[in-house]
Amino acid sequence: MRIDNDSKILSLYQDGRHQDALKLLMESYQERLYWHIRRILISHDDTDDVLQNTIIKVWKGLAKFKGDSQLYTWMFRIASNETFSFIEKNKKQKLHVDISENFEFKDHSSPEDLTGEEIQEKLEKAIATLPEKQRMVFHLKYYEEMKYSEISSVLGTSVGALKANYHLAVKKIEEFLKTN
Repeated sequence: MRIDNDSKILSLYQDGRHQDALKLLMESYQERLYWHIRRILISHDDTDDVLQNTIIKVWKGLAKFKGDSQLYTWMFRIASNETFSFIEKNKKQKLHVDISENFEFKDHSSPEDLTGEEIQEKLEKAIATLPEKQRMVFHLKYYEEMKYSEISSVLGTSVGALKANYHLAVKKIEEFLKTN
């Protein structure tokens, strides 16, 4: 499905049907890109800003897209770069998200008492404690179900380093879940 939409988007764009291409691109990828960015930045407002910059860069660069990778991989790489740039730019302002504001938990005597939503919130809280790179790798592997080779294209990192980052992320998440 993704590949069919990718070729359709490129074909519409090359045929000069830019509005149709943009509409299909947004329908196909806006939500996925949003959640890709949101899981790293956590803040909705920051995510919207980075998503807008990502879509603009994708649109401006579409004419130069060579097809060396799949379109969605190329767009995820742009989104990742925009996200990392945003984080770097805002480090001076001590970008800090108080995850306790975003996640509220009820005290439970055992994990069996947790609802599905509470389990997901607890997982998100654990993920939010990871360093940006590990959070990004975990998100792409776990949520987007990308292969390491695809993640390598998105992040420009070796497969071995990605496997190490993912392994460390999983261990940190497990430790967080055991202690919280």
